[in-house]
Amino acid sequence: MDASSQRGFTLIELVVVIVILGVLAAFAIPRFITLDTTARTATINALAGSVRSAASLARGMSMASQNTASVTMEGNSVTLLYNYPDSSATGIVTAVNTSSADFTGTAAATAAGTTTWTKTNAPTPANCAVSYTPPTAAGSTPTITTTTSGC
Repeated sequence: MDASSQRGFTLIELVVVIVILGVLAAFAIPRFITLDTTARTATINALAGSVRSAASLARGMSMASQNTASVTMEGNSVTLLYNYPDSSATGIVTAVNTSSADFTGTAAATAAGTTTWTKTNAPTPANCAVSYTPPTAAGSTPTITTTTSGC
């Protein structure tokens, strides 16, 4: 068999390709590792936006109907405190309606307490959360905070 009719890669060419792939992997893998943290942080920020929207919608419905005790959202009664959803299970939890397994919600024991949703599968779930505290007086607004240091 003639040597000039054989086709294929030489050992040097294969080694060069493997070295190039190794260098690319050394730079690309750390970037992909941080994507899960970025995704969890984005999910927390999206939930905070949903909580803000639900609270504003409930307030608007309360003002339009002139009912300061409760409003009906998606067929469910949402209890209010100073025209915003309270922090009970029938307040902001019902208004937001998070039925996803991505979050674990803890409704406050009192209507004026704080409701917290934590991200499941976060490295530190307590530090990857959204908290809602209803207004403390007429004319004030609820406090919605995000914690992303443990995402």
